[in-house]
Amino acid sequence: MKDLLGIRWPVIQAPMAGVQGSALAIAVSNAGGLGSLPGAMLTPDALRGELAAIRAGTDKPFNVNFFCHTPPVPDAAREAAWRGALAPYYAEYGIDPTSIGAGPGRHPFDEAAATLLAEFAPPVVSFHFGLPSAASLERVRGWGAKVLASATTLDEALWLEAHGADVVIAQGLEAGGHRGHFLSHDLTLQLGTFALLPQLVRRLRVPVIAAGGIADAEGVAAAMALGAAGVQVGTAYLLCPEATTSNLHRAALQSDAARHTALTNVFTGRPARGVVNRVMRELGPIGNAPPAFPLATSGIAPLRARAEALGNTDFTPLWSGQNATGCRAVPAAEVTRALAEGTGK
Repeated sequence: MKDLLGIRWPVIQAPMAGVQGSALAIAVSNAGGLGSLPGAMLTPDALRGELAAIRAGTDKPFNVNFFCHTPPVPDAAREAAWRGALAPYYAEYGIDPTSIGAGPGRHPFDEAAATLLAEFAPPVVSFHFGLPSAASLERVRGWGAKVLASATTLDEALWLEAHGADVVIAQGLEAGGHRGHFLSHDLTLQLGTFALLPQLVRRLRVPVIAAGGIADAEGVAAAMALGAAGVQVGTAYLLCPEATTSNLHRAALQSDAARHTALTNVFTGRPARGVVNRVMRELGPIGNAPPAFPLATSGIAPLRARAEALGNTDFTPLWSGQNATGCRAVPAAEVTRALAEGTGK
């Protein structure tokens, strides 16, 4: 994989929307890993600015990540039910539900994004929730980029290989943030990293990257022993100075609370793993009330803003994997080199 992606160490920094920008990607790439920039929440101007910063900050390969979900059709009844479920919290914080507009969106990869991306020709482009259209994928391949994509099951991995992925990321159930599932929404189908990984290695012809629960050199070594061509790590980078993780989020990751994470759809409408907080406990981490991804965000956003202003994270998505033990407030280069010690390369 090192030769395929042009990197020194087979260590990929997971793209983490909302807690990082170009600085983290630059630091990891300069340290010999593959730094990643999450593009799903960026406006075109913001994406262009971040890509320009990466090009100015490193001459090493880097990755840009996008979502491939189908934007949902708004459902007025479901939105009303969601606002109803949140009504006691709106009352507690003095929020008028009728004043709530649309929340921050997550944009799927499209022709406009491909056109903008072509200006910078990143050597690696990765996708979550499947792959874009064949035409969009060909545009990405047109400048020589390698394509990575996440799978949570063997069926998804085989689909990705058949549809053009050069590398498949085996995202285990332990991983923080959104599940990459796209063939089925049944969470019971998803496996832990070290159960999923060998199944993919045995069946796929393309390299397989292990992701989820890997936080130190020992975890990296275990993944490599099971046939991984490399690892993708996110949570271990959240305390690095180059990350934009908020102070409240950083405090949670360093507290005993970080030992309890769960998959939840209350923040965005799609299952994602984070540290358990008040709204997850009281509404239940997974429910039918939240609108489809990413529409649930608008209802929770004003509660998050009010609570964070008071110094609490009752309504904040504290994304984290199950293993936050590798989180250290040290430069990203140091984290990357420590992880690389487990690659045996």
